[in-house]
Amino acid sequence: MKYIYWAVGIVILLLVGVFGLQMAASERVEVVELHTVDTQGEPQTTRLWIVDDSGFAYLRASGEDSGWFQRIQANGTFELTRNGERRRYGAVLRRDKNERINQLMQQKYTWGNTVIGLMVGSREDSIPVELHPLD
Repeated sequence: MKYIYWAVGIVILLLVGVFGLQMAASERVEVVELHTVDTQGEPQTTRLWIVDDSGFAYLRASGEDSGWFQRIQANGTFELTRNGERRRYGAVLRRDKNERINQLMQQKYTWGNTVIGLMVGSREDSIPVELHPLD
């Protein structure tokens, strides 16, 4: 019976360790809050990484099936809180900047970007989302 307790304890410690590593990797550098509305009209807040390049800010969607990405496409406009300031934006998909945005994300988020990349898979097919302020 004690072996079962040990096994369960090890599994729990591993899960807590992975969750803790994910939190440390994703929350230690700048994180913004994306405010969207779902199909039922309910507000949704998503915490995301952000980088700047050539006068624009960029988010990065892991793929077409990302919930926040689908909501910004469906709604057209959205709000984003950065540095305590909430502003309204429109989005332009910039697949041509995938490599550049991935490089900037790696430079800014360093080992966190690597860890999250290992958890979610390759960033080669990610979709850079260029933010255009509407205010």
